[in-house]
Amino acid sequence: MNTDTLPPAVADYLADNRGELFDFVEALVGFDTQNPPGSTAESVAWLESTLDRPGIDVERFAVDPEKPNLLATVEGAGDRTLCFNGHVDTVPFDPRDWSYDPLGERVAAADADPDTEGDGDLFYGRGTTDMKGPVAAMVQVAVAYATTGTEPPLDLLFAFVSDEETGGDAGLTTLLETSEFDPDACVVGETTARNGRYSVSVADRGNIWLTLEATGTAAHGSRPMIGENAIDRLTDAIDQLRRDFGGRELSIDASMDGIIEESVGFYEPEAGAEATRRLYRYPTINLGIIEGGTAINTVPASACARVDIRLTAGVDTGEALGGIRNCLTGLDGIELTDVSWTRGSYEPLGSPIVEAGARAAEHVVDERVYRRSATGGGDAKVLRHGGIPTVEFGFGTQTAHGTDEYTTAEALVRNAVSYGTLPVCYAQLTSTDR
Repeated sequence: MNTDTLPPAVADYLADNRGELFDFVEALVGFDTQNPPGSTAESVAWLESTLDRPGIDVERFAVDPEKPNLLATVEGAGDRTLCFNGHVDTVPFDPRDWSYDPLGERVAAADADPDTEGDGDLFYGRGTTDMKGPVAAMVQVAVAYATTGTEPPLDLLFAFVSDEETGGDAGLTTLLETSEFDPDACVVGETTARNGRYSVSVADRGNIWLTLEATGTAAHGSRPMIGENAIDRLTDAIDQLRRDFGGRELSIDASMDGIIEESVGFYEPEAGAEATRRLYRYPTINLGIIEGGTAINTVPASACARVDIRLTAGVDTGEALGGIRNCLTGLDGIELTDVSWTRGSYEPLGSPIVEAGARAAEHVVDERVYRRSATGGGDAKVLRHGGIPTVEFGFGTQTAHGTDEYTTAEALVRNAVSYGTLPVCYAQLTSTDR
């Protein structure tokens, strides 16, 4: 682990206070912030009290008092601002399914399951990887700079938000609407490591969510030829959508080519190169919900399906919607009753925040760091579309949202050191821009 780029006092603080880092993550995981309902007031109050010290300015923003957001600023030498963003809400859990306490349990490395990822003690609990572990590291970086009196090369802004897991309005949306939130670049602490492979996520995919309704003619199940089966009509329509629209190669801007190939390299060990390439070059179509029928012995007269279509960043959403509608036009008994969408986003390879994130990661791992696209999308998409260059970057395990979610001592330390290094890397890359 290379700490040469870190300011010496910050490097020493992080090395000497790893116990504090572990205490931070245990404290955060101990707050039940399942969303729904998404109450984060106690955890944000803890963040506020921990960060409210000389050298850090703290301000709270909220529309819903149960879902507040916090901004913490460490003033730097330059005229730029680098933001670290993390959410403190989590997906729900059922404690009956867990082998460990979902509100936090530490397991010594000597007692750990040999099949777990990483080195050092394990920290179990909902949110340890997504994303209270990275948030704890961000908190310690702020504390390290402030406590040692080290002036960072630019202003550091730490934005801790609620309501991310359900895409609600009380989190980042509130922050954007009620504060003067306008950093020059942002790092979102989503875990971007998988099974010993490391990356900075520089893009996400857009989505189109469809509601399809089918009508038919009811009949007795013993005489199906008399009726028209609405479920059959619906599944036939989805099959046609997969064949026709799903089989069309997407028109993607050439600036995405390098990101796609980086993504192929990252995912190839588990998904294969061609399958991954197709994931980004073609639409993916998932039938998420289907409803229909009232009894096993009745031909259903109505049915409804909700379909999730994903598109690589840079694809024209309007053109895609036109293709979808053309695919469904003329099908008997099929109506597209609702459509919602988001556009994918990306940060070009070679941009300062992409390269700074990758360099910071390379300081703490010896393996290649990929600059790749996520397969889904979160707050980074909102920030990029708001004109803020943004990457996702964090260390953890691939247990996010799963039973017995955990992170490791190694991943926590890597997060703290790389986040502490990142401002220096970003300042170096932008020093000649102004």
